[in-house]
Amino acid sequence: MCLQLHRRWKIPTYIKDFQLVKDISTQNESSKRRSVVIVGAGQAGLSVAHALQLQGLKPLVLEKHRVAYAWDQQRWDSFCLVTPNWQCRLPDFPYDGDQPDGFMAKKSIVNYLQRFAQQVNADLREGVAVERLTPIGNGYRLITTEGVIDAEHVIVATGGYHIPRRHPYAQRLPTSLQQIDARSYRNPDAFPEGPVLVVGNGQSGSQIAEDLHLAGRSVHLSVGRAPRSPRRYRGKDVVDWLDRMGYYAMPISDHSDPRTVRSKTNHYLTGRDGGREIDLRRRAMEGMQLHGRLSSITGDHIGFADDLAANLDQADAVYCRIRSSIDSWIENEGIAAPIEPAYSPCWQPPHVNDPGIDLNTKPLAAVIWCTGYRSDFSWIDAPVFDGSGLPAHDRGVTQSAGLYFIGLPWLHTWGSGRFCGVSEDARYLARVISLRLQRSDASQERLECTAILGS
Repeated sequence: MCLQLHRRWKIPTYIKDFQLVKDISTQNESSKRRSVVIVGAGQAGLSVAHALQLQGLKPLVLEKHRVAYAWDQQRWDSFCLVTPNWQCRLPDFPYDGDQPDGFMAKKSIVNYLQRFAQQVNADLREGVAVERLTPIGNGYRLITTEGVIDAEHVIVATGGYHIPRRHPYAQRLPTSLQQIDARSYRNPDAFPEGPVLVVGNGQSGSQIAEDLHLAGRSVHLSVGRAPRSPRRYRGKDVVDWLDRMGYYAMPISDHSDPRTVRSKTNHYLTGRDGGREIDLRRRAMEGMQLHGRLSSITGDHIGFADDLAANLDQADAVYCRIRSSIDSWIENEGIAAPIEPAYSPCWQPPHVNDPGIDLNTKPLAAVIWCTGYRSDFSWIDAPVFDGSGLPAHDRGVTQSAGLYFIGLPWLHTWGSGRFCGVSEDARYLARVISLRLQRSDASQERLECTAILGS
């Protein structure tokens, strides 16, 4: 546009020289700024970096640790995905191994993500932590461990599970008793002899309790209201059926209560041994000691609520509802699939009050807290939070212009925080940012041309 004006009105040479000096000054100044900065280089951060590069943008990616750090350092040794490998479909980088129906183990997950990082080939700085993010005139200032960076657009890709939660009574346990959180658990040999108490039976708690149990350890499991899922049903993995049914592509806006959906505990099952269900009732028959929710702790005793039977029944009810929804879909679609017998529980808790655990007569070797995580975005000064510490957003776009989130649970769909759904979220944010930058550039060009004509 400015070039056309120059040709039409023959802008004097001194104005052209002034503009050249201005352009050089602007270029030098812009070297201290970035158009887009991504905080976090997990699957979400790398996916949006890839999507932005396809839009012709070159974001800076800052990673506090290193690529795949959480998968490598915050998972136990026998950890594996609970979703089949074919669901690992990062943008332009789907699973390419020979076991699409298998479940990647920890080392394979780390390798997959590291190879993806190499393909993305983003401007990545590992070992750089962002300590503060503050709005400035036309963007944001990031205070990092390696200095200050200003950016017009910032994408927060640090996930939503930051700080482990423990029961408030945890501090009442004897200081001599070892306590760790799920992300610090590695293997059954890490503890001295004696029984281990696992508190919480969500996805991590149930799998860790199984890991200990299968290694021959004596295990106490405090069972809450976590739901469980079938593994295979009517000839297919349940994930396959739910994918065909469109469950994983359903936007959170289609749910009647989005806030409740975001806070729901993940269904427990496992990809171990080729993938199978976790039936806590069967484990109880084998010797795992199940209890209700933790209710009290004194110096020598741990007590549990009398709700074990109700909690197991609720988990089974969810299990049966999933099977029933698959039955209905198969019937509606006219699909031929083998029939399976109705579920029948194999064990019931004894009808006696749970005596709890006497720490004097049966001292524990350790307590593993698998009671979830909370988000920590305290380093972000922008007014984008909903009062509970969670960002308010629409598909990751906040009301603070230029600030975005990606990789959160149910950001848009069930798969938003997973390998299967983050790609679509990344493409969406990349398109939004690209369009905003184009509009910004056009507005700046109009302002500069107006200034030239006015001088």
